[in-house]
Amino acid sequence: MKYLVAGAGGFIGGHITEKLIKQGNEVTCVDIKKIDHWFQINDKSKNISLDLKILENCLNIVENHDVVINMACNMGGIGFIEWNKTECMLSVLINTHMLMACKKHRVKKYFFSSSACVYNAELQKTSNIIGLREEDAYPALPEDGYGWEKLFSERMCRHFNEDTDIDVKVARFHNVFGPFGTYDGGREKSPAAICRKIIDAKLNNLKEIEVWGDGSQTRSYLFIEDCVDATLKLINSDYNGPINIGSEEQVSINDLISKVELISKYRVKKKYIESMPTGVKGRSSDNTKIKNELKWEPKYSLYNGLEKTYQWIFKNMAENKENKFTKP
Repeated sequence: MKYLVAGAGGFIGGHITEKLIKQGNEVTCVDIKKIDHWFQINDKSKNISLDLKILENCLNIVENHDVVINMACNMGGIGFIEWNKTECMLSVLINTHMLMACKKHRVKKYFFSSSACVYNAELQKTSNIIGLREEDAYPALPEDGYGWEKLFSERMCRHFNEDTDIDVKVARFHNVFGPFGTYDGGREKSPAAICRKIIDAKLNNLKEIEVWGDGSQTRSYLFIEDCVDATLKLINSDYNGPINIGSEEQVSINDLISKVELISKYRVKKKYIESMPTGVKGRSSDNTKIKNELKWEPKYSLYNGLEKTYQWIFKNMAENKENKFTKP
């Protein structure tokens, strides 16, 4: 099969590319970043730096591919999406133009990476919430900026699926983490940020880390290998979505810190910064639909995934101990 992976220079896109190539597929990778800034570069794929917000670029790159996997968007941790709503909203151009290009070139399958940020904020006001079901996205009240872009793009995917011959798949990712992703600079998710902060404290004999909010906010986190397996299973299925790809293991930020402390064998004090963005109070995935439709469940516990992530970040930071890491 001939695959096009948009956003292949990013975290999830890089891992998906690696898996597709191992399966023997022909893969074209495209990302707006310069190739030497990609998280992973595979020499068995065709790698191109291109801005997919431009329709002409999408029309040119999509031609002669069987499957398009769209992971491309401007996103990051809660600080980035809170402070860069315009940039997040502009990602709607990528999905729009890619779908138009797929229609013109008669692409067989199209995958769109949506997010748990589409869910109604009224259902996420307490720490310990019931897992969010796919139908809980409506009535619509998603995360401002990033969440609205994802929800609108989901609707566009739905109508292209209805009105064209493209087999469109939509997944809602819940806080995917793991090695070969960003862990500093402001775009990182909380597992990577907590790992970085505790590693920095350990390497420099510091006793305290900053924590955004009061630490009671909850999330569920999915390890990258589970995310890739579920994504490819969805693409090769008869189900179109939207469907949750996440974990039901709900933890607080304080719990997350405790797990990383255990892995690192280093304890820290928490300095809570309650003026910083924290997002919704609680969010977790209900996996009923994906269990029933795809017979899929995560293989990695949060702790097991954190061990692998911590080790990768520690290796990178220890090798660059003299560098100053950006604090978001």
